[in-house]
Amino acid sequence: MMLYLRRRRAAARLARKNELSNDDSGDNLEMQTLIPAHFRCPISLDLMKDPVILSTGITYDRESIEKWIEDGNQTCPVTNQVLLSFDQIPNHFIRKMIQDWCVENTSYGIQRIPTPRIPVTPYEVSETCKRIVAATQRKDHMKCKELVVKVENWGKESQRNKRCIVDNGTGSVLAATFESFAEAISTSSTVEKYTDLLVKILSVLVWMFPLSGEGQLKLGSVNSLRCMVWLLKSNGDLSARQNAALVLKELLYLDQKHVNTLGEMGIIQALMELIKEPICHTSMKASLMAICYMISPSTISDNISSEIVELGAVSLIIEILVDGDKSICEKALGVLDHICESKEGREKVADNALTIPLLFRKILASELTSKFSVSILWKLCKDEKSEEEGGVVAEALQLKVGAFQKLLILLQIGCDKSTKEKVTELLKLFNISRAKLDCIDSSMDFRYLEKSY
Repeated sequence: MMLYLRRRRAAARLARKNELSNDDSGDNLEMQTLIPAHFRCPISLDLMKDPVILSTGITYDRESIEKWIEDGNQTCPVTNQVLLSFDQIPNHFIRKMIQDWCVENTSYGIQRIPTPRIPVTPYEVSETCKRIVAATQRKDHMKCKELVVKVENWGKESQRNKRCIVDNGTGSVLAATFESFAEAISTSSTVEKYTDLLVKILSVLVWMFPLSGEGQLKLGSVNSLRCMVWLLKSNGDLSARQNAALVLKELLYLDQKHVNTLGEMGIIQALMELIKEPICHTSMKASLMAICYMISPSTISDNISSEIVELGAVSLIIEILVDGDKSICEKALGVLDHICESKEGREKVADNALTIPLLFRKILASELTSKFSVSILWKLCKDEKSEEEGGVVAEALQLKVGAFQKLLILLQIGCDKSTKEKVTELLKLFNISRAKLDCIDSSMDFRYLEKSY
């Protein structure tokens, strides 16, 4: 009897506890429905943070209605009327009401929405560009810097501002200003007074690519390129070196006709120094990509190829591959693959004792590392040196790095057509020596292996 009563009391306590928790959840649900309907955006149904009025008189949250318009819609979502204007007028009255409501309900964990900044308009951007052009013509570097900082601050506020700045031709204006003051530096002994302006322009141009044809022409002029290489070689300002590397990378990606000009200016050595003493991952990636564009098969010259090898690029890249992350290794292997286009480069790569083990280690790490590693191995094996005793094939098998197995797995899980052909050729070469060196365990079954990327 006592046991029965205890069980009844325990069940009653549990029921009361469940009722209380249900009441709490009910309160939370009620709190969620407390948001007044006119405070919610008709599109997202969330509390509006930056309410704006359209020409139809309906208020929306700015982010939601901008996305609606960017998707190609030309009607008001609520009234379905065709929008005669896409202007968005801030609804300060509703925004103030929402902020007051948030303050009144702070006890429920609701935070007050901050007063939003009004986005920059195309008119403001155009007027600022005109003032930059006028200041450039006067060679007023202080006024130019002030206006460039203004553009930079606009861009920091939102992605919308960045799009507005880019869409209104600011990149071409800044490129022309850069060229103008870069030319002044080449003929002036007082370069320090212009350096801050040039560095600031590069920091803004980084997020404005791709530039228009006129902008690329101005930024790709001899004076502009010489100035960027000069900034890249500067030892004092680290941000200047990083921004110069980023802009040069974008320029080379868009147009590789600058390769020979930059090569004569000593850019390879400057980029190599930036990789040896990396400021950050961003600068290292930019430098590796710039070198990759400089030595791509479609642009590389014998002089640049020889310079790359002589400056110790092979050993530097091998060091990066030892402990670099996936993204860095992909770019480093891309450079090494291009280096192997020349006989001199292949010999230098093959002579490094760490090359073969590292290449096989990078296979299956990612799609790109697999592609580049296979390409490099294929080039080394096709070289005359691979035909000799102790060549690349024999070295790979003798090192017991799982060469045959990794290539089989890569072939099984799939790769692009070019890589597949190279893998097939490598397997044929490896198969000649496989029986002698007993490099593969015939009991291994690869049928159930899945892709690693």
